[in-house]
Amino acid sequence: MTALPEPGQLLTIADYMALGEDDERCRRELQEGVLNISPSPTPDHNIVSGDLYVQVKPQLPPDLVAVPDVDLNLQLVPEDGPATVRRPDLVVVERSERKRVRSEGGILRAHAARLVVEIVSPGSRRTDYVTKRSEYADAGIPHYWIIDLNPPLSLAAFRLTEELGYVDDGEVTDVFMTTSPCPLTIHLDQLDQLD
Repeated sequence: MTALPEPGQLLTIADYMALGEDDERCRRELQEGVLNISPSPTPDHNIVSGDLYVQVKPQLPPDLVAVPDVDLNLQLVPEDGPATVRRPDLVVVERSERKRVRSEGGILRAHAARLVVEIVSPGSRRTDYVTKRSEYADAGIPHYWIIDLNPPLSLAAFRLTEELGYVDDGEVTDVFMTTSPCPLTIHLDQLDQLD
């Protein structure tokens, strides 16, 4: 990672990308131009994230792809404005967007995301349930899931409505099934294999 920005400096997408790769000991996001750095996820967090990816990937239609732990430009301001970049634990995005990043560079953009998933970490509960929920709705992302590792492991699935923003049907603790953004069945009891 290159040098950190000057105190008070609000970063654009270009500024954020110029920072380079994250340090392996921390996770970086950008909120309205302000660089936020948090500790790397715990092993339990990463195992659940990996197991979720393994369940989601084979269920996706050919036009969608699952991408774990990746920067997502929420596109809430013009390119030269103080940007918001989140790093969800999993993003389901249009395959064409992945191809665009491969050929043109840059990072994934919210307009091509169909689902974002956050796994609650110590210290991220309010951010995941309030701040990111609001940001992802403002970015127009149709589906947002929050997985809470506190026993019993649960999933809250939010869907975007025009009038109310995100709404949900409560938390699920066993098997979660949905038809949107595509048919998916998530076996939550298989995400946490702790002995």
